[in-house]
Amino acid sequence: MGILQRLRESLQKTQARLRDQLILLFTGRLIDEAFWDQLVELLIAADIHYELAEAMTRETRRRAERALIREPPQVLPVLVDVLTERLTVPAEAPTGPGPHVYFFVGVNGTGKTTTIAKMAYLLKGQGRSVLLCAADTFRAAAIDQLAIWAERLGVPVIAHQAGGDPGAVLFDALQALKARKLDVLLVDTAGRLHTKVNLMRELEKLNRIARQQVEGAPHETFLVLDATMGQNALQQARVFREATPLTGLILTKLDGTAKGGAVLSIVDQLKVPVRFLGVGEKATDLVPFSPREFAQALVGSPEEWVG
Repeated sequence: MGILQRLRESLQKTQARLRDQLILLFTGRLIDEAFWDQLVELLIAADIHYELAEAMTRETRRRAERALIREPPQVLPVLVDVLTERLTVPAEAPTGPGPHVYFFVGVNGTGKTTTIAKMAYLLKGQGRSVLLCAADTFRAAAIDQLAIWAERLGVPVIAHQAGGDPGAVLFDALQALKARKLDVLLVDTAGRLHTKVNLMRELEKLNRIARQQVEGAPHETFLVLDATMGQNALQQARVFREATPLTGLILTKLDGTAKGGAVLSIVDQLKVPVRFLGVGEKATDLVPFSPREFAQALVGSPEEWVG
């Protein structure tokens, strides 16, 4: 199954919310002022914040009028272009022989530990050797969950007892990464620290340890966000971006939400690229993010909504 088809399936709930409005908007009518007002409302219904919905509608209208578009279905490809541009933020994956260190940050309940397992599966499929690090020592369940995934995937994991020092676990994992000459270390970090100050201190400590042991580390810091949170995920993202530099976002549980449009608001506000999407619970359910394919899956096509 192609990525676009998987995205369409995972966005079914968002599309279900939009379907009736799309049919009304794109069939049996003219492009008039009411058309553009309703397009704003349609985008807001997909959990895109008001200012962004208005800005994208203005740009879509400007391009449509310049192209002398008269039929509503012809507006959809223009809208896809505008959505694609809003979702596009430059991103650079680490290059070179490695080893590379990836941090995963985010609050509890976002699917962070499962996302690490999916990333391990993805990297293994690319022929890279992977090591997991259970640095979320505040939750015994997180350590156990990572160990179960490691066994299932056939990859090693470095873990200490619950309640231990996350920095000590990371140090041991970095030493193992180098000694075993492995390619990538995936680090699960704590998702629950009581204040922003504590969060910043803990992440800076882990960053410092990583830098001391491996040149350029951490090479990636992924913020894992729960797509079902919609606009509420934006505040979480702001806190983590203040606490540590982020190289990318991973949106999980996209298959369980009608708020898929919130991705646009998050990218627009943070200017941090979405790098991967979680579209299910299996190890294979992590797909690279494509702005255009996401935009196409979000709004559909004239054939789907009109034909």
